Amino acid sequence: MRALVLNGTTEIRGSRGEISGAHVSEATALWLQTMLALAAGDTVELQRYFRAADGYFAADQTSFWGAKVG
Repeated sequence: MRALVLNGTTEIRGSRGEISGAHVSEATALWLQTMLALAAGDTVELQRYFRAADGYFAADQTSFWGAKVG
């Protein structure tokens, strides 16, 4: 399971994801998508928890996209 977290403590609503099916390769993708208003100084980070198997997130293959609205 993984989720996006605001300022290190608050899980961002709608950003939790999990894959529960069998893995058929050593690479699995999980897309998370949500919208959030950020203030100056806010941070967003990816947190994860593995229940059944070891794993990692490749820092050079994880993307964060943002856009200013308004």
